[in-house]
Amino acid sequence: MNSTLVFVIIIVAMAMCANIIQTWLKQKRRAPENKQELEETLGKIDQLEERIQVLERIITENRFDLRNEIDSL
Repeated sequence: MNSTLVFVIIIVAMAMCANIIQTWLKQKRRAPENKQELEETLGKIDQLEERIQVLERIITENRFDLRNEIDSL
């Protein structure tokens, strides 16, 4: 009876370990996609920051300079 209980416990422990390993492998495979998405998002954020800086510069300039810049376009 005691050896049967040990056998059942070993089987349950193996099943739990297999599930943990399987989940870990899935997460490991998913990591590069997340890194790529993160890099793309960071690139978009950089572009938006540059655009905001340009808009801030345009807004804070004198109206005269702004008119000249618009006329030159």
